[in-house]
Amino acid sequence: MDITDRHEMILQKLKEEGRVKINDLSALLDVSGVTIRKDLKILEDKKLLFRTHGGASMSNPYMNERTIDEKEHINAEAKQKIGKVALNLIKDNDSIIIGSGTTVYTFANMLHPAKPLTVITPAVKVTMALCNRPNVEIVQLGGIIRPNSSSVAGTTAENTLGEISSGILFLGVDGIDLDFGLSITNLAEASLNKKMIESAQVLVVLADSSKFGKRGLGKVCSLEQVHYIITDSDVPSGVVKALESRDINVIIAN
Repeated sequence: MDITDRHEMILQKLKEEGRVKINDLSALLDVSGVTIRKDLKILEDKKLLFRTHGGASMSNPYMNERTIDEKEHINAEAKQKIGKVALNLIKDNDSIIIGSGTTVYTFANMLHPAKPLTVITPAVKVTMALCNRPNVEIVQLGGIIRPNSSSVAGTTAENTLGEISSGILFLGVDGIDLDFGLSITNLAEASLNKKMIESAQVLVVLADSSKFGKRGLGKVCSLEQVHYIITDSDVPSGVVKALESRDINVIIAN
């Protein structure tokens, strides 16, 4: 197999799985790890992939923090579809936690429960969207508001969550990595998200396909703690299979 064929196969695997590892490519293509590293360097120089520790990714795996207003218009159609599907997981007279981020905010805007529903949230924009809505009782977590996310963080909110038991947590994240787990770009909010997970019986992650293979600064939890991931149809099939092999229910919002 010549270099052109190898590069085509590497890019095809990336398209299918979102990321590749040097050891796996070495075995698949029957060449040394040194050769694969050279191939990845060439492909990165051509801006066809991003090299990572031990492999490569289709997109830059490291996230920078953006404001909520910036993120709101990114993949907006996918977020609408994801939010609509997420509504089906809410039962009558339930209590839910809605985290911060544009995907869960989109979901909150669609929430019009026919029966009483308690919503706990750190996100000011979620509270503003729901505070006058029939059948919705809001528990706004307190603390210092972070301007970039319009969400609170800190010990005040974390202490309140320690006294709460909720049914479902609908969580937005900045990165979903098969090895690193769920992550976001801010450490203080990562700590709060961990507390929200402890307070909920079911963890539902709402994330469009651009979040896969990415890592934020702060780890939220491992994938073993996730019950559902709702995403769009552009998520690589190999990633879906890997998640389902860990007993995560992946729902594709079409």
